[in-house]
Amino acid sequence: MFTKSLSPNKSFAENILPSPLKNGFRQKDYWVWGSSVVKAEDGRYHMFVSRWPQIWPMHPGWMMASEIVRASSETPMGPYKFEEIILGARGAQYWDGRSCHNPRIVKHKDRYLLFYIGITHPFEDPENPREISLSDPRVIASRANKRIGVAYADSINGPWMRAEKPAFDTIPNSYCSFFTSNPSPIVHEDSSVTLMFKARQYNDTTDAETDALRKDGSMIGLAGQMEIGLAKADHYLGPYRLLTNEPIFSKDRFGIVEDPYMWRSDDGQYHMLAKDMTGDITGMPHSGLLAHSSDACNWALNNPPTSYTKTVTYEDGSTETLGQMERPFIFHDDNGRDYLFVAVMDGAGGFKNGTVSWNLVRPLKPDTLNQ
Repeated sequence: MFTKSLSPNKSFAENILPSPLKNGFRQKDYWVWGSSVVKAEDGRYHMFVSRWPQIWPMHPGWMMASEIVRASSETPMGPYKFEEIILGARGAQYWDGRSCHNPRIVKHKDRYLLFYIGITHPFEDPENPREISLSDPRVIASRANKRIGVAYADSINGPWMRAEKPAFDTIPNSYCSFFTSNPSPIVHEDSSVTLMFKARQYNDTTDAETDALRKDGSMIGLAGQMEIGLAKADHYLGPYRLLTNEPIFSKDRFGIVEDPYMWRSDDGQYHMLAKDMTGDITGMPHSGLLAHSSDACNWALNNPPTSYTKTVTYEDGSTETLGQMERPFIFHDDNGRDYLFVAVMDGAGGFKNGTVSWNLVRPLKPDTLNQ
Protein backbone atom coordinates (compact mmCIF):
# COMPACT_ATOMS: atom_id res chain seq x y z
CA MET A 1 0.00 0.00 0.00
CA PHE A 2 1.31 3.44 -0.89
CA THR A 3 1.56 6.32 1.53
CA LYS A 4 -0.23 9.06 -0.41
CA SER A 5 -2.56 9.52 -3.34
CA LEU A 6 -1.32 10.33 -6.81
CA SER A 7 -2.32 13.78 -7.95
CA PRO A 8 -4.92 13.62 -10.74
CA ASN A 9 -3.09 16.45 -12.54
CA LYS A 10 0.50 15.13 -12.61
CA SER A 11 2.17 13.22 -15.43
CA PHE A 12 3.00 9.63 -14.61
CA ALA A 13 4.99 9.00 -17.81
CA GLU A 14 7.62 11.67 -17.13
CA ASN A 15 8.53 9.93 -13.87
CA ILE A 16 9.68 6.70 -15.56
CA LEU A 17 13.47 6.36 -15.37
CA PRO A 18 15.77 4.63 -17.91
CA SER A 19 15.87 0.86 -17.53
CA PRO A 20 19.02 -1.23 -17.14
CA LEU A 21 19.74 -3.33 -20.22
CA LYS A 22 19.59 -6.53 -18.17
CA ASN A 23 16.62 -6.74 -15.83
CA GLY A 24 13.31 -8.50 -15.35
CA PHE A 25 12.84 -12.07 -16.53
CA ARG A 26 13.09 -13.99 -19.78
CA GLN A 27 13.56 -17.68 -20.49
CA LYS A 28 14.92 -19.41 -23.57
CA ASP A 29 12.41 -21.45 -25.62
CA TYR A 30 9.44 -19.99 -23.73
CA TRP A 31 7.01 -17.18 -24.27
CA VAL A 32 7.00 -15.18 -21.01
CA TRP A 33 4.19 -12.84 -20.03
CA GLY A 34 2.61 -10.81 -17.19
CA SER A 35 4.22 -10.86 -13.76
CA SER A 36 3.82 -9.66 -10.20
CA VAL A 37 6.39 -9.53 -7.42
CA VAL A 38 6.49 -9.92 -3.66
CA LYS A 39 9.30 -9.69 -1.10
CA ALA A 40 9.34 -12.90 0.92
CA GLU A 41 10.50 -14.02 4.34
CA ASP A 42 13.91 -14.93 2.88
CA GLY A 43 14.57 -11.27 2.01
CA ARG A 44 14.55 -11.99 -1.72
CA TYR A 45 12.18 -10.71 -4.39
CA HIS A 46 9.95 -13.34 -5.98
CA MET A 47 8.29 -12.93 -9.36
CA PHE A 48 5.23 -14.98 -10.29
CA VAL A 49 4.99 -15.10 -14.06
CA SER A 50 3.29 -16.92 -16.94
CA ARG A 51 5.23 -18.99 -19.48
CA TRP A 52 4.45 -21.49 -22.25
CA PRO A 53 6.67 -23.31 -24.79
CA GLN A 54 7.44 -21.61 -28.08
CA ILE A 55 6.26 -24.70 -29.95
CA TRP A 56 2.90 -22.94 -29.58
CA PRO A 57 2.14 -19.59 -31.21
CA MET A 58 2.34 -16.75 -28.70
CA HIS A 59 -1.38 -16.08 -29.17
CA PRO A 60 -3.53 -18.12 -28.67
CA GLY A 61 -0.97 -20.60 -27.32
CA TRP A 62 -1.29 -19.17 -23.80
CA MET A 63 -4.86 -20.48 -23.61
CA MET A 64 -3.59 -23.97 -24.38
CA ALA A 65 -0.38 -24.40 -22.41
CA SER A 66 0.45 -21.55 -20.01
CA GLU A 67 1.77 -22.33 -16.54
CA ILE A 68 2.66 -20.06 -13.64
CA VAL A 69 6.25 -20.20 -12.41
CA ARG A 70 8.30 -18.49 -9.74
CA ALA A 71 11.61 -16.69 -10.28
CA SER A 72 13.70 -14.80 -7.73
CA SER A 73 16.24 -12.00 -7.45
CA GLU A 74 18.24 -10.18 -4.79
CA THR A 75 16.92 -6.85 -6.10
CA PRO A 76 13.52 -5.67 -7.43
CA MET A 77 15.10 -4.90 -10.83
CA GLY A 78 16.45 -8.41 -11.34
CA PRO A 79 17.44 -10.16 -13.48
CA TYR A 80 15.24 -12.89 -12.02
CA LYS A 81 16.29 -16.56 -12.00
CA PHE A 82 13.79 -19.38 -12.59
CA GLU A 83 13.01 -21.35 -9.42
CA GLU A 84 10.03 -23.66 -9.92
CA ILE A 85 6.65 -24.32 -11.51
CA ILE A 86 3.86 -23.15 -9.20
CA LEU A 87 0.66 -23.99 -11.12
CA GLY A 88 0.74 -26.24 -14.17
CA ALA A 89 -1.65 -28.46 -16.10
CA ARG A 90 -3.52 -30.99 -13.95
CA GLY A 91 -6.10 -32.53 -16.28
CA ALA A 92 -9.06 -31.38 -18.35
CA GLN A 93 -11.54 -32.36 -15.62
CA TYR A 94 -10.37 -29.41 -13.49
CA TRP A 95 -11.55 -25.86 -14.14
CA ASP A 96 -7.87 -24.80 -14.37
CA GLY A 97 -6.65 -28.11 -15.73
CA ARG A 98 -5.23 -26.97 -19.08
CA SER A 99 -3.76 -23.53 -18.56
CA CYS A 100 -2.95 -21.12 -15.70
CA HIS A 101 -2.19 -17.52 -16.60
CA ASN A 102 -1.81 -13.86 -15.53
CA PRO A 103 -0.82 -14.26 -11.85
CA ARG A 104 -1.20 -11.60 -9.17
CA ILE A 105 0.65 -12.45 -5.96
CA VAL A 106 -0.40 -10.82 -2.65
CA LYS A 107 1.13 -11.23 0.82
CA HIS A 108 -1.75 -11.10 3.31
CA LYS A 109 -0.73 -11.45 6.95
CA ASP A 110 1.23 -14.74 7.05
CA ARG A 111 -0.19 -16.20 3.84
CA TYR A 112 0.62 -15.80 0.15
CA LEU A 113 -2.41 -15.46 -2.12
CA LEU A 114 -2.10 -16.13 -5.85
CA PHE A 115 -4.94 -14.80 -8.00
CA TYR A 116 -4.90 -16.14 -11.55
CA ILE A 117 -6.86 -17.27 -14.62
CA GLY A 118 -7.66 -20.97 -14.98
CA ILE A 119 -8.69 -22.57 -18.29
CA THR A 120 -9.81 -25.98 -19.46
CA HIS A 121 -11.24 -27.61 -22.60
CA PRO A 122 -12.39 -31.17 -23.43
CA PHE A 123 -10.25 -31.82 -26.55
CA GLU A 124 -6.95 -33.54 -27.30
CA ASP A 125 -3.94 -31.34 -27.93
CA PRO A 126 -3.26 -30.65 -31.62
CA GLU A 127 -0.68 -32.73 -33.47
CA ASN A 128 1.05 -29.55 -34.57
CA PRO A 129 0.65 -26.85 -31.90
CA ARG A 130 2.23 -24.20 -34.14
CA GLU A 131 -0.76 -24.29 -36.48
CA ILE A 132 -3.47 -23.64 -33.90
CA SER A 133 -5.56 -20.53 -34.56
CA LEU A 134 -8.29 -18.43 -32.96
CA SER A 135 -10.93 -20.34 -34.93
CA ASP A 136 -9.86 -23.74 -33.56
CA PRO A 137 -12.61 -25.34 -31.41
CA ARG A 138 -10.06 -25.86 -28.62
CA VAL A 139 -9.35 -22.14 -28.53
CA ILE A 140 -13.03 -21.16 -28.65
CA ALA A 141 -13.80 -23.56 -25.79
CA SER A 142 -10.79 -22.36 -23.80
CA ARG A 143 -11.75 -18.72 -24.14
CA ALA A 144 -15.29 -19.47 -22.94
CA ASN A 145 -13.87 -21.39 -19.96
CA LYS A 146 -11.63 -18.65 -18.56
CA ARG A 147 -12.30 -18.20 -14.83
CA ILE A 148 -10.63 -16.43 -11.90
CA GLY A 149 -9.23 -18.52 -9.08
CA VAL A 150 -7.14 -18.19 -5.91
CA ALA A 151 -4.38 -20.51 -4.71
CA TYR A 152 -2.56 -20.00 -1.43
CA ALA A 153 0.50 -21.08 0.55
CA ASP A 154 1.95 -20.31 3.97
CA SER A 155 5.49 -20.16 2.56
CA ILE A 156 6.93 -18.76 -0.64
CA ASN A 157 8.20 -22.30 -1.25
CA GLY A 158 4.71 -23.80 -1.02
CA PRO A 159 2.97 -26.13 -0.98
CA TRP A 160 0.29 -24.29 -2.96
CA MET A 161 -3.33 -25.21 -2.36
CA ARG A 162 -5.59 -25.10 -5.42
CA ALA A 163 -9.38 -25.07 -5.30
CA GLU A 164 -11.66 -27.50 -7.13
CA LYS A 165 -13.86 -24.61 -8.24
CA PRO A 166 -13.09 -21.09 -9.44
CA ALA A 167 -13.36 -18.33 -6.86
CA PHE A 168 -15.19 -16.08 -9.31
CA ASP A 169 -17.36 -17.85 -11.88
CA THR A 170 -19.45 -16.30 -14.65
CA ILE A 171 -22.83 -14.75 -13.83
CA PRO A 172 -25.73 -15.23 -16.29
CA ASN A 173 -27.42 -12.10 -17.66
CA SER A 174 -24.48 -9.91 -16.66
CA TYR A 175 -21.49 -8.30 -18.31
CA CYS A 176 -19.38 -11.27 -17.11
CA SER A 177 -21.62 -14.03 -18.50
CA PHE A 178 -19.00 -15.32 -20.99
CA PHE A 179 -15.83 -15.34 -18.87
CA THR A 180 -14.02 -13.73 -15.94
CA SER A 181 -10.37 -12.90 -16.44
CA ASN A 182 -7.28 -10.85 -15.53
CA PRO A 183 -7.83 -10.37 -11.78
CA SER A 184 -6.49 -7.28 -10.01
CA PRO A 185 -7.26 -7.67 -6.29
CA ILE A 186 -7.03 -5.43 -3.27
CA VAL A 187 -7.07 -7.64 -0.17
CA HIS A 188 -8.25 -5.70 2.87
CA GLU A 189 -7.16 -6.21 6.48
CA ASP A 190 -10.32 -8.21 7.29
CA SER A 191 -9.53 -10.64 4.41
CA SER A 192 -12.28 -9.22 2.19
CA VAL A 193 -11.36 -8.37 -1.40
CA THR A 194 -12.19 -5.66 -3.90
CA LEU A 195 -11.52 -7.19 -7.30
CA MET A 196 -11.15 -5.45 -10.64
CA PHE A 197 -11.32 -7.83 -13.58
CA LYS A 198 -11.73 -8.18 -17.33
CA ALA A 199 -14.90 -9.76 -18.70
CA ARG A 200 -16.93 -10.47 -21.80
CA GLN A 201 -20.63 -11.18 -21.99
CA TYR A 202 -22.60 -13.35 -24.38
CA ASN A 203 -23.64 -11.35 -27.44
CA ASP A 204 -25.90 -12.93 -30.06
CA THR A 205 -26.70 -9.72 -31.94
CA THR A 206 -26.26 -9.63 -35.72
CA ASP A 207 -25.74 -5.93 -36.44
CA ALA A 208 -23.11 -4.89 -38.99
CA GLU A 209 -20.58 -3.68 -36.40
CA THR A 210 -20.73 -6.95 -34.46
CA ASP A 211 -20.40 -9.00 -37.63
CA ALA A 212 -17.32 -6.99 -38.64
CA LEU A 213 -15.71 -7.54 -35.23
CA ARG A 214 -16.32 -11.26 -35.49
CA LYS A 215 -14.68 -11.38 -38.90
CA ASP A 216 -11.53 -9.54 -37.79
CA GLY A 217 -11.17 -11.69 -34.66
CA SER A 218 -12.07 -9.03 -32.08
CA MET A 219 -15.08 -11.13 -31.10
CA ILE A 220 -15.09 -14.91 -31.26
CA GLY A 221 -18.38 -16.76 -31.46
CA LEU A 222 -20.91 -15.17 -29.14
CA ALA A 223 -18.39 -13.32 -26.99
CA GLY A 224 -19.02 -9.60 -26.65
CA GLN A 225 -16.38 -6.90 -26.45
CA MET A 226 -13.98 -6.77 -23.52
CA GLU A 227 -15.11 -4.78 -20.49
CA ILE A 228 -13.73 -4.05 -17.02
CA GLY A 229 -15.84 -4.84 -13.97
CA LEU A 230 -15.70 -4.74 -10.19
CA ALA A 231 -16.52 -7.49 -7.70
CA LYS A 232 -16.40 -8.00 -3.94
CA ALA A 233 -15.90 -10.97 -1.62
CA ASP A 234 -16.09 -11.19 2.16
CA HIS A 235 -13.14 -13.59 2.05
CA TYR A 236 -10.43 -13.93 -0.56
CA LEU A 237 -11.45 -17.52 -1.41
CA GLY A 238 -14.90 -16.27 -2.42
CA PRO A 239 -17.67 -16.30 -3.37
CA TYR A 240 -17.47 -13.04 -5.33
CA ARG A 241 -20.40 -10.81 -6.24
CA LEU A 242 -20.64 -7.90 -8.62
CA LEU A 243 -20.30 -4.43 -7.12
CA THR A 244 -21.59 -2.62 -10.21
CA ASN A 245 -24.46 -3.63 -12.47
CA GLU A 246 -22.64 -2.13 -15.45
CA PRO A 247 -18.95 -2.34 -16.38
CA ILE A 248 -16.77 0.49 -15.11
CA PHE A 249 -14.79 0.66 -18.37
CA SER A 250 -16.30 -0.31 -21.74
CA LYS A 251 -16.70 0.91 -25.29
CA ASP A 252 -19.43 3.30 -24.14
CA ARG A 253 -17.74 4.35 -20.90
CA PHE A 254 -14.28 5.93 -21.39
CA GLY A 255 -13.22 3.34 -23.99
CA ILE A 256 -12.06 -0.26 -24.33
CA VAL A 257 -9.23 -1.13 -21.95
CA GLU A 258 -7.68 -4.30 -20.60
CA ASP A 259 -5.01 -5.53 -18.18
CA PRO A 260 -6.10 -3.35 -15.24
CA TYR A 261 -3.80 -2.99 -12.27
CA MET A 262 -5.56 -1.40 -9.29
CA TRP A 263 -4.12 -0.31 -5.96
CA ARG A 264 -5.27 1.69 -2.96
CA SER A 265 -3.37 4.47 -1.18
CA ASP A 266 -3.41 4.92 2.58
CA ASP A 267 -6.01 7.70 2.35
CA GLY A 268 -8.50 5.24 0.81
CA GLN A 269 -8.21 6.46 -2.79
CA TYR A 270 -8.07 3.91 -5.62
CA HIS A 271 -5.80 4.15 -8.65
CA MET A 272 -5.56 2.11 -11.84
CA LEU A 273 -3.14 1.52 -14.70
CA ALA A 274 -4.48 -0.22 -17.80
CA LYS A 275 -3.90 -0.72 -21.53
CA ASP A 276 -5.80 1.59 -23.89
CA MET A 277 -6.85 -0.83 -26.61
CA THR A 278 -8.02 1.61 -29.29
CA GLY A 279 -6.37 4.91 -28.36
CA ASP A 280 -9.74 6.57 -27.70
CA ILE A 281 -8.53 7.61 -24.23
CA THR A 282 -4.84 8.45 -24.69
CA GLY A 283 -4.71 9.03 -28.44
CA MET A 284 -2.20 6.18 -28.80
CA PRO A 285 -3.49 2.60 -29.22
CA HIS A 286 -1.98 0.14 -26.72
CA SER A 287 -0.39 2.81 -24.54
CA GLY A 288 -0.95 2.87 -20.79
CA LEU A 289 -3.54 5.00 -19.01
CA LEU A 290 -3.99 6.17 -15.43
CA ALA A 291 -7.29 6.74 -13.60
CA HIS A 292 -8.43 7.51 -10.03
CA SER A 293 -11.49 6.78 -7.88
CA SER A 294 -12.71 7.44 -4.35
CA ASP A 295 -14.82 4.27 -4.17
CA ALA A 296 -13.46 1.94 -6.94
CA CYS A 297 -16.83 2.17 -8.71
CA ASN A 298 -16.73 5.66 -10.23
CA TRP A 299 -13.56 6.61 -12.07
CA ALA A 300 -11.96 9.76 -13.47
CA LEU A 301 -9.09 9.85 -15.92
CA ASN A 302 -5.78 11.39 -14.92
CA ASN A 303 -4.81 14.66 -16.63
CA PRO A 304 -2.93 13.75 -18.79
CA PRO A 305 -4.35 10.21 -19.03
CA THR A 306 -1.27 8.58 -20.63
CA SER A 307 0.85 6.68 -18.09
CA TYR A 308 3.44 5.14 -20.44
CA THR A 309 4.10 4.36 -24.09
CA LYS A 310 5.72 1.38 -25.81
CA THR A 311 9.00 3.29 -26.22
CA VAL A 312 11.63 2.44 -23.60
CA THR A 313 14.78 4.40 -22.78
CA TYR A 314 17.72 2.39 -21.45
CA GLU A 315 20.53 3.48 -19.13
CA ASP A 316 23.05 3.56 -22.00
CA GLY A 317 20.93 6.22 -23.73
CA SER A 318 19.45 3.95 -26.39
CA THR A 319 15.72 3.72 -27.02
CA GLU A 320 13.47 0.95 -28.30
CA THR A 321 9.84 0.93 -29.37
CA LEU A 322 8.44 -2.48 -28.56
CA GLY A 323 5.71 -4.32 -30.43
CA GLN A 324 3.62 -5.07 -27.34
CA MET A 325 3.57 -3.71 -23.79
CA GLU A 326 0.89 -5.06 -21.46
CA ARG A 327 0.09 -6.35 -17.95
CA PRO A 328 1.30 -3.34 -15.88
CA PHE A 329 2.15 -3.97 -12.23
CA ILE A 330 3.76 -1.65 -9.68
CA PHE A 331 5.96 -3.01 -6.92
CA HIS A 332 6.48 -0.75 -3.90
CA ASP A 333 9.66 -1.69 -2.06
CA ASP A 334 10.13 -1.13 1.66
CA ASN A 335 12.96 1.30 0.85
CA GLY A 336 10.40 3.67 -0.65
CA ARG A 337 11.26 2.99 -4.30
CA ASP A 338 8.68 1.96 -6.90
CA TYR A 339 9.04 -0.16 -10.02
CA LEU A 340 6.75 -0.60 -13.02
CA PHE A 341 6.70 -4.15 -14.38
CA VAL A 342 5.33 -4.74 -17.90
CA ALA A 343 5.10 -7.71 -20.25
CA VAL A 344 6.72 -6.85 -23.57
CA MET A 345 7.35 -8.34 -27.00
CA ASP A 346 9.65 -7.41 -29.87
CA GLY A 347 8.55 -6.80 -33.43
CA ALA A 348 6.46 -4.23 -35.23
CA GLY A 349 3.31 -4.84 -33.19
CA GLY A 350 0.78 -7.65 -33.07
CA PHE A 351 1.39 -11.04 -31.51
CA LYS A 352 2.12 -12.67 -34.88
CA ASN A 353 5.02 -10.30 -35.57
CA GLY A 354 7.11 -10.98 -32.47
CA THR A 355 9.84 -13.54 -31.89
CA VAL A 356 10.46 -13.20 -28.15
CA SER A 357 8.64 -11.89 -25.08
CA TRP A 358 9.84 -11.06 -21.59
CA ASN A 359 9.01 -9.09 -18.45
CA LEU A 360 10.65 -5.67 -18.30
CA VAL A 361 11.18 -3.53 -15.19
CA ARG A 362 10.94 0.27 -15.52
CA PRO A 363 12.16 2.10 -12.38
CA LEU A 364 10.25 5.17 -11.24
CA LYS A 365 11.56 8.40 -9.79
CA PRO A 366 11.47 8.60 -5.98
CA ASP A 367 8.06 9.67 -4.69
CA THR A 368 6.35 9.20 -8.07
CA LEU A 369 3.37 7.66 -6.33
CA ASN A 370 3.28 10.33 -3.64
CA GLN A 371 2.86 13.35 -5.94
